[in-house]
Amino acid sequence: MNPKNEKCVMIINQNLPAGVAANTAAIMGISLGKQKPQIVGPDVADKNGRYRPGIIEFPVPILKGSSENMQEIYRKLLLPEFSSLTAIDFTDLAQGCKTYEEFIEKMSKSPVDSLQYLGLTLCGPKKKVNKLTGNLPLLR
Repeated sequence: MNPKNEKCVMIINQNLPAGVAANTAAIMGISLGKQKPQIVGPDVADKNGRYRPGIIEFPVPILKGSSENMQEIYRKLLLPEFSSLTAIDFTDLAQGCKTYEEFIEKMSKSPVDSLQYLGLTLCGPKKKVNKLTGNLPLLR
């Protein structure tokens, strides 16, 4: 993996309150670290010799979009040209579950088109990520 050719972005639903948006980004970040551990750099020592856990080796822009934007991007991810991208979604269904078992059960019964996206993370070749997200503004 060459960090210069990789890009990760998080798209957060522009209608979410700040706390839910932060939670959405945190959950997707944890899942991203699991799916792509190679993007996390080594632990780093400070001047006093205390170590800090490694962080991602490149920036992660946080973009804003609507649930519909994210549904459209998710559908495009099914096309062969985007098969090299890692995608992590977080939906209203997941956010509303109290346990992982409940999430598994409800997700298995939910049609993809019924999901409302709170967030979507894409990671992979820069050109492909940009092709899907280049028109979305930064979340401010």
